[in-house]
Amino acid sequence: MVQWRVRAIRGATTASENTKGAIREAVMELLDELEAHNQIDYDEIVSAIFTTTRDLDAIFPAAIARERPHWKNVALLDLQQMHVEGSLEHCIRCLIHVNTPVSQAEIYHPYLRQAKNLRPDWSLAEVSATVSSAVQSRGR
Repeated sequence: MVQWRVRAIRGATTASENTKGAIREAVMELLDELEAHNQIDYDEIVSAIFTTTRDLDAIFPAAIARERPHWKNVALLDLQQMHVEGSLEHCIRCLIHVNTPVSQAEIYHPYLRQAKNLRPDWSLAEVSATVSSAVQSRGR
């Protein structure tokens, strides 16, 4: 029997500038990537938290997410990240909670644009190898 659990999917990206258009483009790209690489049943999304650095205030990322199909009834929250001198600017992060039968090792956490530097250990090639290994061991 497959056991469903609440899993967290993290991701981050950067906006090119503090405008509604640039933030919308970055958030949509991040969510597109997250959805494309994870097996998400939209009825099983529990909640999503978005944070932005203090230099992004043109629009709420959650408002952008709510425009997406299947996201209208998801509990969404926007927060401002703690400022650390010298940290990545124009950064948008997300933390999505979803009920899923997928193991934690099989979840893809997208770090895009300049945010790739936040988690260089999570390159797509490395993640693909980990997921492939997890899927193979489950099939044994």
